Amino acid sequence: EILQEFKEIAGNKIQYNFIMPEEQMEGTQITYGDSLSSMGMYAINLKSQLKAGEQQQLVYPFALVHYKDAILPVNLYTGNKSLITAAELNNAEALMEFKFADAINKLAQPSKPMIAYSAGNGELGPADIRTYDLFNYTLKKDYNVFTFNLNTQAAIPDTFKTLMIVKPTLAFSEDEKLKIDQFVMKGGRLLLFIDKLEAELDSLKSMSNQVVAYDRNLQLVDLLFRYGARINSDLVMDLQCDFLPFVTNGKDQIDYLHWNYFPLFETKSNHVINKNLGLVAGQFVNSIDTVEAVGIQKTVLLSSSANSRTIASPALISGAENINAPEDGKFKKANIPVAILLEGKFRSLFDNRLTQAMRDSLTKYNMPFVGQSNVESKVIVVSDGDLVLNGISKAEPIQMGMNKYTLGTQYQYEFANRDFLQNCLDYLINPSGLLEAKGKSYTLRLLDKKKTEDQKRIWQMINIVAPILLVCLFGVCYQWWRKRKYTK
Repeated sequence: EILQEFKEIAGNKIQYNFIMPEEQMEGTQITYGDSLSSMGMYAINLKSQLKAGEQQQLVYPFALVHYKDAILPVNLYTGNKSLITAAELNNAEALMEFKFADAINKLAQPSKPMIAYSAGNGELGPADIRTYDLFNYTLKKDYNVFTFNLNTQAAIPDTFKTLMIVKPTLAFSEDEKLKIDQFVMKGGRLLLFIDKLEAELDSLKSMSNQVVAYDRNLQLVDLLFRYGARINSDLVMDLQCDFLPFVTNGKDQIDYLHWNYFPLFETKSNHVINKNLGLVAGQFVNSIDTVEAVGIQKTVLLSSSANSRTIASPALISGAENINAPEDGKFKKANIPVAILLEGKFRSLFDNRLTQAMRDSLTKYNMPFVGQSNVESKVIVVSDGDLVLNGISKAEPIQMGMNKYTLGTQYQYEFANRDFLQNCLDYLINPSGLLEAKGKSYTLRLLDKKKTEDQKRIWQMINIVAPILLVCLFGVCYQWWRKRKYTK
């Protein structure tokens, strides 16, 4: 139906056809299914319940979009489970329009949008194994990405659509903040994934270990405050959280316990960025406050559950916290913001405080200072630098949003971190409004299987026998009426 709607709008510009995976490609002994598998699109062994029993069928939930000499695969269902729930089917159906439109839009673009990836302040670069998924499966797929050192470059060129800063560990100088600020003032978009506190899980090797989370002092407080947000020096703890393995009885017996410092964020679907999004996993996340900023619209994209709390820095973190179950009475806070979208015409941090040295530097490169932006811009602040990094298992990178400690266990889960990042980038960069299609709600009108089976014979009788009886009844009544009329 969606493809037919596309064709009705675009006419002959849209052509589509359906193929059976077991069919052989013309002139070869290779099936279409084999061809799809060679491109990394594997079948799902789908199970369906029939009256006679269970049936298994290989299903390829993919489409290939062709434009000129380019081909872009479209994954219509991102899971790989043999049993698909009604909710998962509903989400896949709701996203279908966006996925086709997005693929067509990307193929039709003459060039990929450019992203500046900040380097020089301790950020993990593209060569680091923890950014493998970020660069190879998210950024490079749809964008031209360039590492950009704020220390050595005079300014951020406006050819870049977005500046992305991921988990910096070194403080930003005033000159670096000026370059970021002027990029935003001229309409550039800013996407930050910041760890305000130094807290790493590798320091906790066992329950006996302790680590103190302390402020990194990144010197970004004033810049973000001017734009309308403040990342606090605390850690969010949540009863809705991921699992970690712990030795609990001193005899090397491993138990998987909830780890409140790894909160799971269930989005509120209040914006196209988080609409129809699954759980997003965080690690040692800070809370965010919104502050007054004239003309700036603020939207919370991610927040904690109804049972959460914060602990202030310096925070002592110990594996021994999981010896006893957490006291639910301490987790009284709800909806603590951890990701915020800021939109509007921003005022510069350096308005009325620009030094002469800064002014001379801008003049040298023929760049006039902008104290108040006259164009709309967007800034997304996320208080977790690990949210878009991947874990490492057996010296190999795993997918973003996967917990390396639960990999291969019953607690393994594919969180929606990559989808969240992709939505953020789409919203910041793509002006076409395609993300609006992703935010559409769609409800499947599914039949109750048990009720359908129980009442099958009744409805068959109603639909088959009842019309015949009505026709016969009409015929009898009509004959009676004619006989009565002409007898008189």
